Amino acid sequence: MDIAGLLTSAGINIGLCLVLLSLYSVLRKQPSNACVYFGQRLAQLQSKGRDHFSFDRFVPSPRWIVKAWEASEEEILACGGLDAAVFLRIVVCSRRIFSIAAVICIPFVLPLNYFGKEMRHRHIPSESLDVFTIGNVKEGSKWFWAHCLALYVISCSACVLLYFEYKNITKMRLEHIVGSSLNPSYFTILVRAIPSSAEESCSDSVKNFFTRYHASSYLSHQMVYRSGTVQKLMDDASKIIKCTSTEQFGSYLKGCGLCGGAAHSFKVLSSEPESVRSRNEMVNPELRDKECAAALVFFKTRYAALVASQVLQSANPMSWVTDLAPEPHDVYWKNLSIPYRQLWVRRIATLLASIGFMILFIVPVTFVQGLLHLEQLQRRFPFLRGVLKSKFMVRLITGYLPSVVLMLFLYAVPPTMMMFSTIEGPISRSCRKKSASVKVLYFLIWNVFFVYVSSAKVLERLGLFSSPKDMTAQLATAVPGQATFFMTYVLTSGWASLASEIMQPYGLLCNFVYKYILRKKDEPSNGTLSFPYHTEIPRVLLFGFLGFTYSLMAPLILPFLLVYFFLASLVYRNQILNVYVTKYESGGQFWPIMHNTTIFSLVLTQVIAIGVFGLKRSTVAAAFTVPLIIFTLLFNEYCRQRFHPVFKDNAAQVLMEMDRKDEQCGSMEAIHKQLPSAYCQFAYTPNILRKAVSLNLCKDEDDVSICIPEDTNPGSKPAQGNDSRGPSSMEIEELKK
Repeated sequence: MDIAGLLTSAGINIGLCLVLLSLYSVLRKQPSNACVYFGQRLAQLQSKGRDHFSFDRFVPSPRWIVKAWEASEEEILACGGLDAAVFLRIVVCSRRIFSIAAVICIPFVLPLNYFGKEMRHRHIPSESLDVFTIGNVKEGSKWFWAHCLALYVISCSACVLLYFEYKNITKMRLEHIVGSSLNPSYFTILVRAIPSSAEESCSDSVKNFFTRYHASSYLSHQMVYRSGTVQKLMDDASKIIKCTSTEQFGSYLKGCGLCGGAAHSFKVLSSEPESVRSRNEMVNPELRDKECAAALVFFKTRYAALVASQVLQSANPMSWVTDLAPEPHDVYWKNLSIPYRQLWVRRIATLLASIGFMILFIVPVTFVQGLLHLEQLQRRFPFLRGVLKSKFMVRLITGYLPSVVLMLFLYAVPPTMMMFSTIEGPISRSCRKKSASVKVLYFLIWNVFFVYVSSAKVLERLGLFSSPKDMTAQLATAVPGQATFFMTYVLTSGWASLASEIMQPYGLLCNFVYKYILRKKDEPSNGTLSFPYHTEIPRVLLFGFLGFTYSLMAPLILPFLLVYFFLASLVYRNQILNVYVTKYESGGQFWPIMHNTTIFSLVLTQVIAIGVFGLKRSTVAAAFTVPLIIFTLLFNEYCRQRFHPVFKDNAAQVLMEMDRKDEQCGSMEAIHKQLPSAYCQFAYTPNILRKAVSLNLCKDEDDVSICIPEDTNPGSKPAQGNDSRGPSSMEIEELKK
């Protein structure tokens, strides 16, 4: 492909982005779209003051760009939490690294590639993109010293920026832990593989075990039940409603079949924590049959919970397995009931399934690469010969269509990997997204890069890795030749995906159907959106991977990457501030993925550079690159020893200081009273439950159980559950249903 074809692809994507961004600036002003572009929590606030007609609502404006640019990190932390701030740091760090790379490579390396051979250059628009790559430099050229020096500058700059970012994010994580001192997960551990006993229930086994071996620190526990218990607990809640207003409509409910007995046969839960702790033993002995071999155990101090989660509880490592519990909103309850002995089988099965899916995806990649070879297309599809006579159609097919087709195929990857990550059995939603992010990233690097840069035949692709001795040389030959495709891929999958992200086409379509086709006047109750880290983090890191790989091989890719990262910082800031609602926190666990991917990208770039220098007979430049690889690996090992442990475990020193502070302030007893009711396994779906009694409500949105206490003041007591007004006729009808 020539420069004109690249400019054609760039023009199409620039025009598409401008149209979508302008359309977004208009649609976000419409009151009917507030639930799409401002989230469910902000929709009511945004729509109340903007019902009046105004001509300004239909004029594109860049005000959202200014607001996103001016947003401080404190605002990002307040709206999106630490994970959102870390994600934006990933984008900003990538932008800084490739800004340095562009300053070095565009004015110095690119001219050396262009004039690398003594040849007659054509007019710039007609020049092939191959003349701008390192493959155009003649063998034995002394200018490879410049490439080697540029590689040193890029690698050292990336390592310095990574070090300071890792240090700052580690500090932010420690501050996050201290700032969320009331988080009940610090006092809680998850116990799995509880041995079964014919003499006592699992609940009694947990109580006896921890009172015997952790007597000084054990507080209480909460059993995990199988999903079939949901209806049982909802029935119990309905019984509570009946007891609270039995004087007004008790006789009416007697024959409804919901309660299963008379009103006086049920016991109303009091507001004290003891009633919550003892609900396993009251009313329903059948609950014991639904207990899983897992429980949440609460301790009196954070340090005691940390120690209990890390020590081996039993002589049999496959029983009484303990881990620190996730925060209440982060618990993935469905996986807690999975037998612990199944987990290793599930991990192996999902690993094999992921590998099989990656291999199957070679077929669409092969099809996409075939679009770049016009001769093969004309041979297989003779009817295209007339169409391919047009220069514009040739540029469109070779410069734009392949990346679009590949991007459409890749839309199926994140949900598939999320399904595999769910089957693995993670105990938290954040771990599930983290696992899916790693799988998607591996998939993209393998299929979008390694499979694509190898030869056109599938057997040759697989043969690339069957001879490891020749792998460096084959990569050095293949990588520069595929620079054209990856430039267009950055344009299509990068720029266009950001425009699609900010437009939210799926939410916009659902909102349109709900309000204008179904004629609903209220806001759609489809729940709020959480940030799709498993989709966006792999995409950002893939572009960083391509930037490192092609910064020397084809520096023309760097301006397109810089535009992407600059636009991404604006778009994602806007989405975090307005669209996505934080439902749970992982404490910045996504940053190590960024660090490891960057190190891998640097090492691979250096290995490919050695291969290129060797093929071009510049042995001195190749020899001087070897110490750079050693330095990069040593730097990675230092960061792994210095910073990574903070992301794996909580520091005992920090937790003990928090415990000491709470004991001195006298707030530890209040925290203990809050713990037994902190984790809510099941969702009370009927709306009447919210009106009749004051409970900790759970709302399941996007497989996320969020416990929403009606009284946010931790020191206040909940209402006793007697609604003086009684239920309305509509509520009675709802109960009858």
